[in-house]
Amino acid sequence: MDASDNAGRRALVVGLGISGIAAALRLRQIGWTPVIVERAAARRSGGYFIALFGAGRAAASRLGILDGLTDRDPAGGAYDIDRAGRRRPGLSFKDFPGQPWMMTRGDVEEAGFAALPPDVEIRYATVPTRIEQDAGGVEVTLADNAAGTETTERFDLVVGADGLRSTVRRLVFGPDERYLSPMNCMAVAFQLPGALPGHDLGDCVILMEHRRSMWIFPFKDRPPTVLLSYRTDDVAAEFARPMAARVREAYGPEPTGASLGAALDALESADHVLFDSVEQVHMDRWHRGRVVLVGDAAWCVTLYAGMGASTGLAGADLLGTMLARHPRSVTEALARWERRLRPSIDDLQGNGLQMRSLFVPATRVELARRQVLVRAGKLPVISRFFTRWREKAGRMKETDFAHPDFAHPDFGHPDFGPDRLAHA
Repeated sequence: MDASDNAGRRALVVGLGISGIAAALRLRQIGWTPVIVERAAARRSGGYFIALFGAGRAAASRLGILDGLTDRDPAGGAYDIDRAGRRRPGLSFKDFPGQPWMMTRGDVEEAGFAALPPDVEIRYATVPTRIEQDAGGVEVTLADNAAGTETTERFDLVVGADGLRSTVRRLVFGPDERYLSPMNCMAVAFQLPGALPGHDLGDCVILMEHRRSMWIFPFKDRPPTVLLSYRTDDVAAEFARPMAARVREAYGPEPTGASLGAALDALESADHVLFDSVEQVHMDRWHRGRVVLVGDAAWCVTLYAGMGASTGLAGADLLGTMLARHPRSVTEALARWERRLRPSIDDLQGNGLQMRSLFVPATRVELARRQVLVRAGKLPVISRFFTRWREKAGRMKETDFAHPDFAHPDFGHPDFGPDRLAHA
């Protein structure tokens, strides 16, 4: 039924990450012909830790990829440690709001890629260099960096799913500095070769200090990944020096101790490392004419919110739904898509700002507040307040806000909770 009135329409999807693959899948479901272009010369593999919440799992189910995903949570111990090796019971990521499945970015990308029909065209080493549109379509110049050639093609829709520093956003909406909102933090994520000294593979381990932290995210069937996060007063300067040397400097000059030392040593030999500034994207509009941004390119809630994969899947899923419901006008479909999705994304971006202090306290007051929160979560009386906060924020992440009939419900209302939507 979705496919009626949509057959034969052609969409360019820029980016072969989670949002791009999901957009191509959903467009194909409603009868469109997606063409995917990817800057890299080949598809990425592996990746660091991500969480997939209820909103993302519901969208993954409708996209047909949920059966290819699994929760890799090892159900191990959770510890706060210091550099001297002392440890005490701590909070794992599972203790924070929501009911996330733990996995890697590559798990979601692999499941989505496997579900793509074999005739969906994918062009690697290809980027858009010009995007011009009129009332009837979009003309895009594509550069094939491998062949050194350019072609110009016409599409009915362009989906920019090309990440935080989106080429589509820059070409159509303007330079990055208009939309990137820095959080004055750096993130360094990579896979460890094994468990930290003195810990089991299934342990969640957190070293939390003023302006810097180390989180170890474990999996039940593979080595853990590490997230180093630290505050900076000059983001641009972080990229001016060799990465490993700069990270060691950020975590000095004190002796590292066994655990942090092992993580820093592993950084220097890691095959794939995410080293980037933490930014949110704030835009007045996510679409212009027949060009639309999805995922981090449009809204980037940051890794502190833990909702990047979930919002990418949900946004792409709802995009296809609105295009199917309004087949006679792409621009009307995009306008309705944004109106329904934006309230949920706004709430999640606010959550990302709140969670930042739990990942990397900017002040000693924030550090002390986090320590109180950890202890409160372990005390029977005080933990009731922690539980209320966790349940309220959890509803935000578990609610199926891309559901065809419930887009941005009142998260505090029992009629719109995840259990209600699971049976809608």
